Amino acid sequence: MDRNFTLAVAFICGAMVLIPGGDAAGKILTAEIGVSPFFVAWSRFLIGMLVFLPIVGRFDLRLYLDWRIWLRGAFITGGIASILTALRTEDIASVFAIFFVGPILSYFASGLLLKEKLDHRRTVLLLVGFAGVLLVVRPGPDMGIGALFALIAGIFYGSYLTASRWLATRARPLEMLLSQLMIGTTLLTPMGITALPAYSPALVIPVLISAFGSAIGNYCLVLAYRRAEASRLAPFIYLQLISATVFGVLVFNTWPDAWALAGIALLLTSGFATLTLRPKN
Repeated sequence: MDRNFTLAVAFICGAMVLIPGGDAAGKILTAEIGVSPFFVAWSRFLIGMLVFLPIVGRFDLRLYLDWRIWLRGAFITGGIASILTALRTEDIASVFAIFFVGPILSYFASGLLLKEKLDHRRTVLLLVGFAGVLLVVRPGPDMGIGALFALIAGIFYGSYLTASRWLATRARPLEMLLSQLMIGTTLLTPMGITALPAYSPALVIPVLISAFGSAIGNYCLVLAYRRAEASRLAPFIYLQLISATVFGVLVFNTWPDAWALAGIALLLTSGFATLTLRPKN
């Protein structure tokens, strides 16, 4: 294993702990303290923007005159707001499992819209993963509103991933990351300010963990993808499911039910099975 790939795996593993950790803090805010998901999402984008602006070191106004950048930013904004809404009522592991409809959707959308070549072996594994998502969601009249919002979040996220591939050469990765933070802050400001909670010391730590977990986690992803191909790192994204389950048990004392655990196991199996795939000549 080469040094760059080793570093990439270390960064992506860190991200797979930090991002669910940020969402665990978001669940504390929305489900236990009663803060609006729109405020939590807005504070996350705002703090992330303030952190990354000096890191990026430049501001290219022309980037923000491109409607495609705003579309991409709107997709991730909708995804974050939806997943935080889902976390109000659903356990964190189930929400993350449902959310994984996003990468599956992105794979097929990229083939259809961007004409990327689809590998039939990867397609089969993703369909197995989708079966896992269905076991967690269990569509029907008994489907909870939180599960519906998690599904919406996944659709937004899949659209965001496809848009990111579409615009991969539009700007540097850090500039693209800053653009989504600035657009998310702009779009959510009216709702975030309207839902501003009364100040309480109990809010400070979870708000900061929510924001910095997401911000640093996404920065780790940028560092990882600088060092290794996305296809080699893709299976490690599924580590979020393990982290989310652990946070659910340790922080909220909740376990997914038997059907959800079976769905998570299918997702993990299909995800890590892609490590065995070799590019076709």
